[in-house]
Amino acid sequence: MALRINSLTSFPSHKISSKARYPRSSRVVMASTLHSISNETEKKPYLPPREVHVQVTHSMPPEKIEIFKSLEDWAESNILVHLKPVEKCWQPQDFLPEPESDGFYEQVKELRERAKEIPDDYFVVLVGDMITEEALPTYQTMLNTLDGVRDETGASLTSWAIWTRAWTAEENRHGDLLNKYLYLSGRVDMKQIEKTIQYLIGSGMDPKTENNPYLGFIYTSFQERATFISHGNTARLAKEHGDLKLAQICGTIAADEKRHETAYTKIVEKLFEIDPDGTVMAFADMMRKKVSMPAHLMFDGKDDNLFEHFSAVAQRLGVYTARDYADILEFLVGRWKIDNLTGLTGEGRRAQDFLCGLPPRIRRLEERAQGKVKQSSLVPFSWIFGKELKI
Repeated sequence: MALRINSLTSFPSHKISSKARYPRSSRVVMASTLHSISNETEKKPYLPPREVHVQVTHSMPPEKIEIFKSLEDWAESNILVHLKPVEKCWQPQDFLPEPESDGFYEQVKELRERAKEIPDDYFVVLVGDMITEEALPTYQTMLNTLDGVRDETGASLTSWAIWTRAWTAEENRHGDLLNKYLYLSGRVDMKQIEKTIQYLIGSGMDPKTENNPYLGFIYTSFQERATFISHGNTARLAKEHGDLKLAQICGTIAADEKRHETAYTKIVEKLFEIDPDGTVMAFADMMRKKVSMPAHLMFDGKDDNLFEHFSAVAQRLGVYTARDYADILEFLVGRWKIDNLTGLTGEGRRAQDFLCGLPPRIRRLEERAQGKVKQSSLVPFSWIFGKELKI
């Protein structure tokens, strides 16, 4: 989960053409969005809200696929080590009441008593985080669109394919754990949440990675750090509200996200070592398009602006903010030593300058937006039985 900052950022200045290194495919389709206009009497098809934009495919030059094939052994030694053996992994049941125990009902009662002390706005953010985690099939699908690293058979033994499947298996525990906790808490409308999950998985996502592993691994590096921050902050708030068990749950998930972030940032670091010019232009391209968050097509059957409303609550609580977006970008610029890159083409240097100047620019825009007097409004959330929250 992370906040969308489209309202805060706009980068119309010196545009970097990436055609030389990343020519856009002529195969484009229009991502259908919005509800279709149809006769009132017609049966409406399954059509959750979507964005409308041109979808670019296969933007990486085919010859660059060889880079990723040549990194197979490197990935086995440097990336797969960030996975944990299943037998050493935590499981959701480690944090939940034991259904086989005679004390099960008492444990559930204790969980519900702790949950009573937590405000509704916290639960909206926790639900949004959980729904984002539950849309995991979409994220595995996205990784398997990337040229040169996809799992070609569903059980491929390449290092890239092994990573994708095992990463997915580790991530799968996050949604399972949060889902079960929320179900037992009695504080949320599980049917509305389940509908939201189904809508979200059905809607998919388009992070604008264009089947391009350069863009894909930059995106996942950013996103894993965003979820690390978000889960870390829900852990902090749970502790403040007196629920130490929930704080432990969120903190444990955050630790997983941090480990996964380490793996993805190492991949991009290696790409900078091999192809600094192509990688810095890909990074700039990704940031010009802005990092769209995995759940940006979130819908509950009622609120067409659900993700924006959820993000506004997360911003107000300090779980994930526009400032965090700038901090993540600044972290990655430093992690990949963007300002120290040498031997770049003119286009690469322009990308370098753009990236190094972007974090302070985002911060200035965010401060300007915060300085404006905003009219707060009340919005109902179906996840908490239609109760209204201030956004």
